[in-house]
Amino acid sequence: MGQRRKSREIALQMLYQLEMTLESPQDVVDSYIEMELSGKDGDTELCDAVRPFAEHLLTGVYLHRDELDNMITAASANWRLERMSIIDRNVLRIALFEMLHCREIPPKVSINEAIDLGKTFGSPDSGAFINGILDNLLQAVNRSREEQASGT
Repeated sequence: MGQRRKSREIALQMLYQLEMTLESPQDVVDSYIEMELSGKDGDTELCDAVRPFAEHLLTGVYLHRDELDNMITAASANWRLERMSIIDRNVLRIALFEMLHCREIPPKVSINEAIDLGKTFGSPDSGAFINGILDNLLQAVNRSREEQASGT
């Protein structure tokens, strides 16, 4: 498994915990690290290679959540954000954050990774649901990237 994929999985787990416990992002990171370090084999998955990107995703989604949620809501006809599963909602947030704020990652890569996360951690319909919403958002994301690149 690639380092970024593992980072996305960890970020999803931490976002889930953040939403369920209403802790601060730093408290969620600290408790996740503590849980990993207390594992019976002593080998932490949150190693130096995957931790920075996982924390970047967690913090970025947390800081931009209103913007992300507004875009997701606008793109998801007949689905209020509150009706979406916590997993689907956070997978969408991670992917959209990447698409808007991680210029080194092509949007199609973020979409494909989100679909895979949805299939792995969500319901049997999550992959198609996530694909539909992100595909609907792709044009707006591409416009935003072009505007950022041109400085307008």
